[in-house]
Amino acid sequence: MALVKKNKAVILLSGGMDSALTAAYASRRFEPAFLHLNYGQRTQKRELKAFNDIADYYKAKFRLIVDISHLKDIGGSSLTDRKISVSKADIKSKKIPSSYVPFRNANILAIAVSWAEVIGARRIFIGAVEADSSGYPDCRKMFFEAYNKMIKLGTKPGSGIKVETPIIGLSKQQIVEKSYKMGSPLHLTWSCYKSETKACGECDSCALRLRGFELAGKTDPVLYKKIIDYTK
Repeated sequence: MALVKKNKAVILLSGGMDSALTAAYASRRFEPAFLHLNYGQRTQKRELKAFNDIADYYKAKFRLIVDISHLKDIGGSSLTDRKISVSKADIKSKKIPSSYVPFRNANILAIAVSWAEVIGARRIFIGAVEADSSGYPDCRKMFFEAYNKMIKLGTKPGSGIKVETPIIGLSKQQIVEKSYKMGSPLHLTWSCYKSETKACGECDSCALRLRGFELAGKTDPVLYKKIIDYTK
C-alpha cells in the first residue's frame, strides 16, 4: 500500500515544552515545517539550540529561522531590554508581567502566515496556553479567533490558512503529563527567561514549569540553579 503524503503545517517552535508538545500534536497529522524567531531575547542562543535539537528529533526537512530583533529595539519587556529586570515569579498575580513582549505573537504569526502561504500549508500551530499562563493578552483564545478572521481577509482566496492552538486549555501539569504520553522530548526543551546554562528556577516560566512537573509527579530533566516548591 502506498504511503499517503501528509500536508505541511507551519509549527512555531520556541524550544519550550509547550511548543514541543504542540509539535507532537501537529506532527501526527502534518509534515512539520518548523519556524523559530530570534527577537533579541535574553536566552536567544539557548532557545535556538533547543529549537534545532527538537527539529532534529522530529527529523524535520523544513525549518526556518527568522530574525526580528526590531522587537529588542522597541523594548518594553524584561526579556528584550536589559534595563528591565526579570521579576521573580508570582504565579498568583493577575497582572501582566514584565516579561510580556508587546504584541509578540501577532508579529510571529504574521511571518508564519507568509511562509504558510508560500509553501502551501493550511495550518499554523502555536503552543499558546491560556489556563495556566502568565497572563499574556496575546495568548488568549479570543486573540487567535480574531487573528484567524484577519488571515482569511488578508491572504489569497482559498488559502485556507488557519491557526490552531491544541494545548491552549491545558494546565502545566497536563502539559507535562501529555508530553510523557505523546513522547515529546522534554529533555531537549528550554523554558528559563534568564539563564542559558542552568535554569534560574525563579522566573515566571521556571515557576510554572516546576509546578507542572511537581503536580504531575515527575522529575524535570532540566538542571536548575534553585528549585522552589511552587505548589504551596
